[in-house]
Amino acid sequence: MAFQTIGFIGLGLIGGSIAKKMKSNQPDIKIYATAHHKETIEEAYREGLIENNDLLPLSAFSDCDYIFLCAPVQRNLAYLRQLKDIIRSDCYITDVGSTKTEIHEEVIRLGMEANFIGGHPMTGSEKTGILSATNTLLENAYYIITPTALTPKEEISEFRDFVLSLGAIPLILDYKIHDYSTAAISHLPHMIAYSLVNLVRQIDDDKETMKTIAAGGFKDITRIASSSPVMWQNICASNREPLLSLMDQYLALLTKLRGYIDSSNEQALLSFFQQAKDYRDSITLPSVKSPTVYYECFVDLVDETGGIAAVAGLLAQYHISIKNIGIVNNREFEEGVLQLAFPDKQTLTRAKRLLTDNGYMVHER
Repeated sequence: MAFQTIGFIGLGLIGGSIAKKMKSNQPDIKIYATAHHKETIEEAYREGLIENNDLLPLSAFSDCDYIFLCAPVQRNLAYLRQLKDIIRSDCYITDVGSTKTEIHEEVIRLGMEANFIGGHPMTGSEKTGILSATNTLLENAYYIITPTALTPKEEISEFRDFVLSLGAIPLILDYKIHDYSTAAISHLPHMIAYSLVNLVRQIDDDKETMKTIAAGGFKDITRIASSSPVMWQNICASNREPLLSLMDQYLALLTKLRGYIDSSNEQALLSFFQQAKDYRDSITLPSVKSPTVYYECFVDLVDETGGIAAVAGLLAQYHISIKNIGIVNNREFEEGVLQLAFPDKQTLTRAKRLLTDNGYMVHER
C-alpha cells in the first residue's frame, strides 16, 4: 500500500510508532501532523519524521490520502465531525482506538462509512509520547481491522497489506465483536485487578501486613492495576455496555464458585479449577502442562530472519538453558515480543544481564 501524503492527528506512542515505521518503509512519504502539545510536533520535525514544524489546523489535511486519528476516543469523535467537510472524496480515515463501537456509530451518523476503516494495534507500553515511539513497536502485534459496511473489499485488502508492512498481524473483525472480545480479555481483567487491589487496601491493618507480604499471585494478577487511571476511565465510558454485560456474567460465575466453597462441593471445585487451568494452559506456552514455576522475561525483538536464533544462540553460548519460548502477539499493555522462561531466578538474572549487555531491551514482570 503506497501512501503519498499522510496526516496524523495525535502523534504519541502508537501514532508516532506507526509514522516512524511508515517513514522507514517509504522515506519519500509526506507526513503532516498535529497534536495536543506543540512540543510533540517540534520533536517529530527535528527527527525528520514530519513536514511541518508547528501545530496545524484540520483544514491543512484536505489533500491527504489517509488520515490517522491517534487521539483519545472522545477527541477523535470531534475530529471526525470537523473532517467530514474537509477531506477529499477518496481520502480514508482510520483510527487506533482500543474501542470501536462508539466511533463506528459516529461514522454511520455522519454518513462517512465509505471513507472510514477502523483499526486497533494491540501493542503499547507504560511509556507515552513521541519520544517513546519506535518503528518496531508493532512487530508481531495483533492489529485489528474493523471495516464499515461500505468499506470496499479492495480497500480492506490494501489496508491489510499495510498492516503487514508495519510488521504486525492483521485480524479483520466486526467492530461489535471486537469490543465484546476486548472487554472480556482486557477490560474486565483490569476491572478485577483494580477491585482486588482496592479490597486489600480497605481491609489491610495499620501495620500494612497484607501490603508487606503481597507477592507471587497477588502481584501477578494485579500488575495491570498500575495502568493509567484516566485511560481506563475513558475505556469504561466508551465500552460501557459490553463491559457491564461481562461484569454481570463474571459476578454470576463468582457467586457460583462461592456456592461450591460454601457447600464444600469438592468435585465441583476441582472441575471448576481444572477447566480454567486447561483453558489457560492452551493460551500461552502450550507445552507447559505442569505446575512447575518458571521465571520469565520479555525481549524486544525486530522481526527479521534469525532474530530468535540469535537470542537462543547467545544464551546457549553461555550455557544458559531456556525452558520455554514464545511470541507475545497482544502487547497492548505490556512490553516485549519474545517470551523466555527459565528454571530459576539465578538463571533469569544471568540471562537478563547477558542480553542487556548485548544491546537487547529486556523486561521483567
